[in-house]
Amino acid sequence: MLEAALSRIFDEPVKIAGAGRTDSGVHACGQVVSFETARAFPFDRLRIALNSALPRDLSVREATVVDAGFSARFSALERSYVYAILPQPEPSALLARWSYHVWLPIDLAAMQEASRGLIGTFDFRSFCGVVPEFGGTIRTIRALSIEPRAGLLRMHVVADGFLHRMVRTIAGTLIECGTGRRDPAGLAAIVEGRDRRGAGHTAPAQGLYLAGVRYAGGYDSYAEPPIFGAPR
Repeated sequence: MLEAALSRIFDEPVKIAGAGRTDSGVHACGQVVSFETARAFPFDRLRIALNSALPRDLSVREATVVDAGFSARFSALERSYVYAILPQPEPSALLARWSYHVWLPIDLAAMQEASRGLIGTFDFRSFCGVVPEFGGTIRTIRALSIEPRAGLLRMHVVADGFLHRMVRTIAGTLIECGTGRRDPAGLAAIVEGRDRRGAGHTAPAQGLYLAGVRYAGGYDSYAEPPIFGAPR
């Protein structure tokens, strides 16, 4: 949809590069895309032009001209994801599309204890849905926190890069620790095992948000998901 809108505006085929790929059902409030064009356009009005051409479930927050060679994907230094968990006995019709309902009681301290074992540089093959053909499975998680907010549990993870379904598998594994199905002290063994069968279930897509991407020069596209009370 975005490529089609850009192609109409610039009257030429436009191919975009995204900072992160998301599975069907995953949300993005801090996605970044880049593209090249030789056509002249008043770029200070590109955001307005795009938002008038895009469907209601897709919007552009800002647009700017960048240096030649910039890639939203390959120039990224760090990515942030947020996962929303609804921890209560009954489901919510209003929040069903935006969070993962867990009806079992959750021990937040157990989840937090388990999460600390994932911060650092490790081989995250055990948390990878599809092993990449190139690039390996070693990643560095720089921050991982779980806290109550707005009646939900908010998991925030920051890393230099992520593997296929890595955040959702981390979320599912930590939830199993919180619901007593898994020992929080066993995370190190899961990492060392390098076997997807050793980790927990893959949490569903609707709770996940690509929240931000950081680049050289200090720019960070981070935006808090509105489900946690941020401005809509």
